[in-house]
Amino acid sequence: MMVSKNAESARKPASREGRGGRASTGRHGTSRRDGPRPSGRGFRDTARPARRVVHRPVIANKAPSSPDAVRFVALGGLEEIGRNMMFFEYKDEIVVIDMGLQFPEIETPGIDYIIPNVTYLEGKKQNIKAVIITHGHYDHIGAVPYLLDKLGNPPMYATPLTKEIVMKRQDDFPNSPKPNFILIKGGEEHKFGNHFSAKFFDVVHNIPEGIGIILKTPVGNIVHPGEFKFDYDNDGKPRGLDTWKWVGEQGIHTLMLDSTGAEVPGYALSERIVEAELEKLFKTAPGRIIVGTFASLLDRLGEIVRIAERLGRKVALSGYSMKTNVQIAQHLGYFKFNKETIIPLEEINKYKDHEVLVLSTGAQGEPNASLMRVANGEHKQIRIKPTDTIVLSSSVVPGNEKSVQNLKDNLARQGAMIYHHKMLDIHSSGHAPQEELKTVMGLVKPKYFLPIHGYYFMRLRNARLAQEVLGLKPVDTVVADNGLVVEISKTGIRLTGEEVPAYYVMVDGLGVGDVGEVVLRDRLALAQEGMLVIIVTLSKRDGRILKNPDIISRGFIYLKEQQGLLDEIRKHIRGLVGRIPHYQPVDGEYVKTLVRDQIGQFIFTKTKRRPMVLPVIIEI
Repeated sequence: MMVSKNAESARKPASREGRGGRASTGRHGTSRRDGPRPSGRGFRDTARPARRVVHRPVIANKAPSSPDAVRFVALGGLEEIGRNMMFFEYKDEIVVIDMGLQFPEIETPGIDYIIPNVTYLEGKKQNIKAVIITHGHYDHIGAVPYLLDKLGNPPMYATPLTKEIVMKRQDDFPNSPKPNFILIKGGEEHKFGNHFSAKFFDVVHNIPEGIGIILKTPVGNIVHPGEFKFDYDNDGKPRGLDTWKWVGEQGIHTLMLDSTGAEVPGYALSERIVEAELEKLFKTAPGRIIVGTFASLLDRLGEIVRIAERLGRKVALSGYSMKTNVQIAQHLGYFKFNKETIIPLEEINKYKDHEVLVLSTGAQGEPNASLMRVANGEHKQIRIKPTDTIVLSSSVVPGNEKSVQNLKDNLARQGAMIYHHKMLDIHSSGHAPQEELKTVMGLVKPKYFLPIHGYYFMRLRNARLAQEVLGLKPVDTVVADNGLVVEISKTGIRLTGEEVPAYYVMVDGLGVGDVGEVVLRDRLALAQEGMLVIIVTLSKRDGRILKNPDIISRGFIYLKEQQGLLDEIRKHIRGLVGRIPHYQPVDGEYVKTLVRDQIGQFIFTKTKRRPMVLPVIIEI
């Protein structure tokens, strides 16, 4: 396995745009008390940009890829949860798998989404023979509207449900090209160009029509199973193992496995147990039931509606994506309910409380999602009652812990009874844990292993599982990062030392990629330290200060309580300007730079804070 050996190399700022932070306090942190820098933080034209230090794999015998090898590159998904996109390249042909988005992080304030960087593919879009979408989750399809045109609108291979979810999302992007879909299903084989073809097989996930891929290449068969877990019968025995045995019989060169559950011991919780627990809980609920979960968990949504029918409850849908996904599933025949079961949300008050169940988005505490609006008292149709039962049938996505806790607190303060997955078995992950991963490894028996999907530690753990189960040597289990080129040849798998652009591209409103490191740095500076606007009025003739400088603070100090500090700042400004020779016309830009740098330094000395200092020079 190729891993770092005390090698520390920082990427150039441009190659990690917007990832934030300095190494001194961990992945994303920056110490506020590490002493003054020459120009202070937040000074737009002189401050050192924040950047993430990445410990890169040590690559022995660096060499360009062989022309007879398949090149594999992930443009996202290997250093985060989300933004899944990767491609395989052989000579003049490319096959892409997934085009997902990532939701914003703490260090990307104000950003709507983060999408993959396709600079490398844009230059070779004529070579793209296929885009394969493994399933309909947004971390695998969400970037399609932003990237499809950049890639030349190549043929897109997807199952019917995945296609419908993509097309529904395209409705919100009228300027994005209409995808050129080719429908697929398990058991089919499709050819892409002269060098690639794929056999598809069905996998179990928490959304219907998940698809796995056996990519047939000139160097051998490469398996990408998408995201999966095992399904269990009522006796707790896994179903569908014959599929994995069949995959192994195809002679697999390289196996790629999702690493999200590689840290989790044991087996996945059966959905049959989840359904039984939910029904037991619903039976004892005295009033309304509000279930918060992911709108993409269609299998569970369907079962919850069927339980509601058995218990004589009407079901209302709250949240745009919840309504959309249920409608798509009904249209394709996955959901078959009585016509009277689903009612408009506006009509819930026409029924008794014990006759109502609401399916809602927002279990992650998203600010504008339905359940958070309920918790904040901002929902038009739903007000919490003490007899309400809130069921959070989802796990907490890493990074959302605080927002979910706030959600639970706000709901609990209003008297609702709240249940979540740590209290009862009411959620099962869609990602295979250790024992299921090991079972698949043993059935497929690949020659080489390439862990995908997840943070580095998850992928490293997955690689070590493969070494334990398959007896592979470390060199045969490559742990790559986003942008690193992996060469897959008939005789091995290795990192070449090459790298393609894979830094964050951020979507903010209508802007795509126009928010970069400087903008994010300023946003973080404002959030952490606030800002100080200093308005200095000068005589254009001799450069003297004509009135006492005005000072405006936002997020730095409360001005009414800091008159002493304000007086010191004004005195310091008058001293700075007074030392400027007045025998020539005033240079406003010079005064602005002087005030910004010197006052920033002065404020740090006095307060050990570094607000963004914005001088405004008015010449009269």
